[in-house]
Amino acid sequence: MSAGTIVLWRHGQTEYNASKRLQGQVDIALNETGRAQAARAAEVLAALEPTRIVTSDLVRAAATARALGDLTGLEPAPDARLRERSFGDWEGLTAEQIRSGWPEAWAAWRQGKEPDGVGAETRSDAGRRVAEAVEEVAADLGRDDVLVVVAHGAAITLGQSVLLGLDPAAWFGLTGLDNCRWTSMHPNPGREPAWRLAGYNIGAEE
Repeated sequence: MSAGTIVLWRHGQTEYNASKRLQGQVDIALNETGRAQAARAAEVLAALEPTRIVTSDLVRAAATARALGDLTGLEPAPDARLRERSFGDWEGLTAEQIRSGWPEAWAAWRQGKEPDGVGAETRSDAGRRVAEAVEEVAADLGRDDVLVVVAHGAAITLGQSVLLGLDPAAWFGLTGLDNCRWTSMHPNPGREPAWRLAGYNIGAEE
């Protein structure tokens, strides 16, 4: 048994998003725009009649999840495994600050390699922990159930890569979700991978 639909929903905008700073696991709140985004998106997602909501325990994701919980009466369950990928020393910095301070690690990162020496979590480690959290909750649900998972840009991309049977260390085929947009998947019974992609970067205005 497994949930019939999984929705992976990125949190609303923060001031770090607006100023193009790398957030990682910095626990920063939604800004005014992000709160409005969450409210609009929650109205659309509530129509899916979600069965369960799980969320990263970082405040920007938890507040986004709360907007949907308030409409549905569901209590979002926090799970630290859904946190954003950790970027170590780079968290809170702009691209220019990273490029000037760590030119070799920056160049490696832009080429799809791991940025050594900055304390960043690997793509594989982040993807596996997110996928594990999603699969664990989904396995407790049935085919008519809708699971909404509220997380972060890189966390969703990497976790979804694992769920789709891909190697997040070597495959870069998913663009990052925009703030407060989501992706959906359904089970793929009897086939590989176990999940199939149904929609990507879906927004409240669509």
